[in-house]
Amino acid sequence: MKKVKVILTVGVLFFGLIFQSCQKNELDPVNENENIMPERFKVDIPNSISSVSYYKDANVDTLQGNDIYEHLRTFIHIGEAAADIVGEIILVISWHNLSQPMSFTYVSDDDGRPKYVVIIENAPFEGYTWQYKMTITDEGADQNENTAMQIFWDKSPTKGIAILNPYNIDRTTDPIYAETMYRIDYSEGSEMGYTHHMIVTIDGLPLEDPLTNPYSLSTLKMFVGKNGDVVSVYGNSEHPNATFFTGEAGFDWAFTAAGKNSTDIGVAEVGLPSNTLNSSDHYTLLVENSIKNVFTEQIYAVWPWIDPETVEVYLYNTDAPGFFNQYGFIQGGTAPSPAYNSLISIIAGLTPYNPAVINELEILFDN
Repeated sequence: MKKVKVILTVGVLFFGLIFQSCQKNELDPVNENENIMPERFKVDIPNSISSVSYYKDANVDTLQGNDIYEHLRTFIHIGEAAADIVGEIILVISWHNLSQPMSFTYVSDDDGRPKYVVIIENAPFEGYTWQYKMTITDEGADQNENTAMQIFWDKSPTKGIAILNPYNIDRTTDPIYAETMYRIDYSEGSEMGYTHHMIVTIDGLPLEDPLTNPYSLSTLKMFVGKNGDVVSVYGNSEHPNATFFTGEAGFDWAFTAAGKNSTDIGVAEVGLPSNTLNSSDHYTLLVENSIKNVFTEQIYAVWPWIDPETVEVYLYNTDAPGFFNQYGFIQGGTAPSPAYNSLISIIAGLTPYNPAVINELEILFDN
């Protein structure tokens, strides 16, 4: 997964230089209160449920319950890293106090190629007319090809959609990422019951060698909503090469989670349905396909004679939900303290996306 983290940092490096190649009079800086760029485009996730964890080598023992929970933190972190890029891009752009629609070409200091930038008003996309739209294309030859980035946004309340292709942002990027896309939907309009929320979608990540890392992800979609001190998260990450005991491949980390920023504690529930399961039902995704149920079924399918006590010991940390602090996974099943009780109630009302829909997910630029 190191390659994923590298590709998710490309945008920040690139856009740190984006306006250095433009003439100052093209930007027409004005008073800050006239800036058309949004001030924020991300919801911060507590470290307790979003952090780079470890990946167990495929030649080591099969994953245990605590491994499943620790991997979840990494998958959520990958989604948050994509949102960080968008936030950094918008921040850099906002420093120049763009006040009006405009277009210009500059040469990227990263790949030495010309990039064409267009900002327009009143842009329709997905059945809604946005106040502004910015499009950046590689080489600027055809705005319907080689698109690097599009942002659609409204200023008040702030909401928008950002879509990025890292290969077109910087052509020195490994071509294996040419089909990689990610998208951030952000809103402060409270239309989903949160003061602000984001939906992070990533698709087309190249899979690692399954003999080295069978748990690498190809697709992720997660919702993050914030109310006060509490952040709620739900979603799915798809792992086409993932296997556990029987050799059956193709699973989906279907998850719900909640965390508190002030105390950095978190709670999560994980299901392991097939990545082609067609269901949007909470019970099906998280109970019938819970870590413990999937592991138990597969263990007895392979070793029907195994001692039940041995199985119980192995499944010790597969109970739901999983509990976390700033250092990572603590235990499954029983809350370490009453401080977690409110978070347990929150995740009970959350449901991941349909795995079959995630399997068919596609991110496209506006033509």
